[in-house]
Amino acid sequence: MTLEEKIDLFDRFTEVNSIDPSFYEQYRVKRGLRNADGSGVIAGVTNISNVHGYVLSEGDKRPDEGVLTFRGYRIGDLLQRAPLDGRFAYEEIAYLLLMGELPTEEQLREFIAVIDGFRELPDGFTASMIMRNTPPDIMNVLARSVLLLYGYDPDAEDRSFDHEITTALSLISRLPRIMVLTYYAKRSRFNNESMIMHRFIPGQSTAETILSMLRPDRHFTPEEARMLDIMLCLHAEHGGGNNSTFTTRVLSSADTDPYSAYAAAISSLKGSKHGGANHKVLAMQREIKENVKNWEDDDEVADYLAKIVRKEAYDHSGLVYGMGHAVYTLSDPRAVICKKFASEMAKGTEFEAEYQLLERIERLAPEVILNVKGTKKDMCANVDMYSGFVYSMMGIPEDIFTPLFACGRMAGWAAHRFEELVSGKRIIRPAYKSTVRQHKDYVPIDERA
Repeated sequence: MTLEEKIDLFDRFTEVNSIDPSFYEQYRVKRGLRNADGSGVIAGVTNISNVHGYVLSEGDKRPDEGVLTFRGYRIGDLLQRAPLDGRFAYEEIAYLLLMGELPTEEQLREFIAVIDGFRELPDGFTASMIMRNTPPDIMNVLARSVLLLYGYDPDAEDRSFDHEITTALSLISRLPRIMVLTYYAKRSRFNNESMIMHRFIPGQSTAETILSMLRPDRHFTPEEARMLDIMLCLHAEHGGGNNSTFTTRVLSSADTDPYSAYAAAISSLKGSKHGGANHKVLAMQREIKENVKNWEDDDEVADYLAKIVRKEAYDHSGLVYGMGHAVYTLSDPRAVICKKFASEMAKGTEFEAEYQLLERIERLAPEVILNVKGTKKDMCANVDMYSGFVYSMMGIPEDIFTPLFACGRMAGWAAHRFEELVSGKRIIRPAYKSTVRQHKDYVPIDERA
């Protein structure tokens, strides 16, 4: 007998796990911890960042231009200044998130030196932990590696703030290296390709380290390094309510070790409804490119988008991936910044037509959704609409799109863990309402039907 024949759960999975939808309304359950108008249930307070996309006024939710701030500073302002001063921004933003204020030149130099000093991995870690039984998804290796680094830390159960800081800084430094090494280990195991293991170069920024280790010839342009640095910054933090950061908060509130909390955050980010959404966006865009003959024809593009919305094309979900966000309504500031640089990079290149197609999808999608579904929703492009395109123009493989997200977000996760440890005080424990309405008498096994 097969496993399916032995265990009837395979046939009854949906039946066993279904709940009458009316219970959610009856008990006023806020699915996804969201209110009926789409606004988030307030589960905590934070000084780290703010994600603004609408205004609540006299009980009404009104759309507004998106604003993302880190410790009170707008993300656009933070990214505008650093390149003019000849600096990479990610390390400065990581400092801001962790320390609560912008660094002086000396403080930033010392912080960068600390990050640089943690790049080394334990002896034998790459061969025994990264190259051994490498799975097909790099995010799983990142989570596994973080958990395994626990075993190399003699003070792993130390909950002192000093140990928390040291652990966070070491992971901010090491995750990019682990990511690139895993990428080549995966290619070696599944594609029978060469395992390239470049050493990191001391003194390089996080973005430079990634590109230097990733490129077989180690060559990259200053413009590419700046662009990757910007992408890391855009992913560095996004409020306490996003799924992976909330995961960090939940595990931290349970007083677990930092390695467990960060590994769980990575596992959350992998999900296709969270950081893994970029794969859905790219796959949908590829299908549109393959099936729309004239990318410059609004009607033809709109017709295919309508097929997607009617669940006749792509994954039959009815969703236009890359459009819409849980908080942003009129604009996603990350997408605005990403789109600006995508436009500049694509201009005059082979990618310009593809960029214009993405612009067309962004412009047409809200109208198509209105026409097909008959409902109007304030909807803007989110960061995933253009992030994969930017990475593709830089020759960065799709396998590491979400891992890059994790590398950038590590700073934000750490900042929220620190804040939870100091200010959270209580284990996060929401309630679930049982819908079993009557007591059941136990039936002896020989009397069961």
